[in-house]
Amino acid sequence: MTYAIHESLTLLSQKQDLPEELTFTVVQDLLSGELTPAQIGGLLLGLSLKGETPEEIAAFAQALRGAGLKIKAPAGTLDTCGTGGDRSGTFNISTTAAFVIAGAGVPVAKHGNRFASGRCGSADVLEQLGISLKATPESSERHLQHIGMTFLFAQVYHPAMAKVARERRELGIRTIFNLLGPLLNPAGAPYQLLGVSSPSLLPKMAKALQILGSKRAVVAVGEDGLDEVTLTGATQAILIDGGAIQPFIIRPEEYGLNLCSLQDLQGGTPAENGQITLRILQGKKGPQRDIVLLNAGTALYAANKAAGIREGIALAAESLDSGKALSILEKLKASA
Repeated sequence: MTYAIHESLTLLSQKQDLPEELTFTVVQDLLSGELTPAQIGGLLLGLSLKGETPEEIAAFAQALRGAGLKIKAPAGTLDTCGTGGDRSGTFNISTTAAFVIAGAGVPVAKHGNRFASGRCGSADVLEQLGISLKATPESSERHLQHIGMTFLFAQVYHPAMAKVARERRELGIRTIFNLLGPLLNPAGAPYQLLGVSSPSLLPKMAKALQILGSKRAVVAVGEDGLDEVTLTGATQAILIDGGAIQPFIIRPEEYGLNLCSLQDLQGGTPAENGQITLRILQGKKGPQRDIVLLNAGTALYAANKAAGIREGIALAAESLDSGKALSILEKLKASA
């Protein structure tokens, strides 16, 4: 038993927070294969029962970043990866928004995986759309540079995550690893739109981003529990801008968008979600397009491409209506 896991389990058994340095060390021990399955399970369960702190989340992310593959990316690159876990059954909103954002001129390094909590993850829908999940890091760098978007498949860039797959599966509960995807972008995207599935995660993830040195990001959760900027009502959000953290509320009707029901946003299988994304990119109007505009507009604001969400929505609409967003998809398919 390493000193770090002994100390960590002792503190967690007393429901005490782990110091950042200790957390970093125990994750390194985990990644180097020094922890037993029982110790890994105890660590993850202890953190979950206590409630993970922003410092613990950031330390996990720092250790995993060090173990993952990386790619070079343009300075203004953005990611729309969220935590998932809202179990709402909506279509792939942030993945669809990624094409719109890229079409508006902001490079998007979309980090994602296959489905975990829903029926269709970003990898599943992109595969249906004809985008290769096997792009090498070198290919992804070229895509970002010349097309303006790439997909970074988490399994390719973070093989160390496989070391805890069995323990996570056997525990069967949400653990700190469910929060880490948005913090592990292999391109080191300095700009983010990060959806979370619970209001309690909003300040935690915002603080973790601040600790990790995020340049500018918006963390959001819909009042309906959607891990997106929602169209059914208001969204609680936090803007991280350098060292500052600023809470604010996003109300779709203030931007001329009609409210809808969650049923209007429902997705289905990867094939069905792929068709929804394609129809939006081809110009179909309605609530599905509107929620994509709202999320893309918020992301463009986060990336400093727009002075506010209203301007961001206008840029997003132009990206769709001009065919630029669809062109991003077609170029990525052609490069597969």
